[in-house]
Amino acid sequence: MGSGSMLFAQKRSSGPLPTSVSAANGRAATILPRSRQIKKTFNNMKITILCGFVTILVLRGTIGLNLVSSEAEAENQHLVEETNRILAEIRSDKDPTNPDDQPERFLDVNATFALGPRINSWDEDRKVWLQKNPKFPNYINGKPRILLVTGSLPNPCDNAIGDHYLLKSVKNKIDYCRIHGIEIVYNMAHLDKELAGYWAKLPLIRRLMLSHPEVEWIWWMDSDALFTDMVFEIPSNKYTDYNMVIHGYPDLLFDQNSWIALNTGSFLFRNCQWSLDLLDVWAPMGPKGPIRVEAGKILTANLKGRPAFEADDQSALIYLLIS
Repeated sequence: MGSGSMLFAQKRSSGPLPTSVSAANGRAATILPRSRQIKKTFNNMKITILCGFVTILVLRGTIGLNLVSSEAEAENQHLVEETNRILAEIRSDKDPTNPDDQPERFLDVNATFALGPRINSWDEDRKVWLQKNPKFPNYINGKPRILLVTGSLPNPCDNAIGDHYLLKSVKNKIDYCRIHGIEIVYNMAHLDKELAGYWAKLPLIRRLMLSHPEVEWIWWMDSDALFTDMVFEIPSNKYTDYNMVIHGYPDLLFDQNSWIALNTGSFLFRNCQWSLDLLDVWAPMGPKGPIRVEAGKILTANLKGRPAFEADDQSALIYLLIS
């Protein structure tokens, strides 16, 4: 009996265990699929909402639910076309003053070219203006007011690297002017269709002289000229008795009449009657066409080492100074 009772006890204690385990397994089997089903349902709802949003966007563009009128769309389309046209014109080699590519008309060789109406009393007129406008003095803290003038063609360079270095050159000049309190003008417009290329500086300088009588010196610099010494300051006290300051070689200029005796890439022009008179006799060699070609022949014949090509502003200035 002892052994039987022991066996009975083992049976009773071991009997319920499989039942409880099987019940637990049954509950786990029913819970896991339900959670997965709920998660799957949420995913399906997300996909449905996303598809509906995409459908609304598609319908918005196809059936006109964007509430934009046809007139506004037409106006926007016109602006886009006009912008593209202007950009294409800028990037092309066409002359904007001759849109139909008509044959250019040049001035006659015997015609007299002038930058503008003749001015004979600029020194007196400028003095009166300065007296009437004391808030715009031509000298500030004992230093003359200087206007640095530069510029480039309105069209982009043929190579993108050219535009990159042109931008660096502009920044170089702006930084120098900011350090030394100099005003700067950057021009990209042709003020006179006859004076193109390197001659374009002459009408620009003249117009700035007349429109800014408060400026004592006009400082022209080519677009490819750079400041290598940012602390350099113009010794204006040395130029009190001079109206023009330009880099050159006196022996090459007056003894040899060389065409490289001067460099018009950078020079100072005093805002005075003398400068206006020089511009008036300098510019007539610059109109494009037969006038510039014939003037180039004269310059080549009188300047040592000059090749045969049309007149340029530098050779013309040298010719005037030695004549």
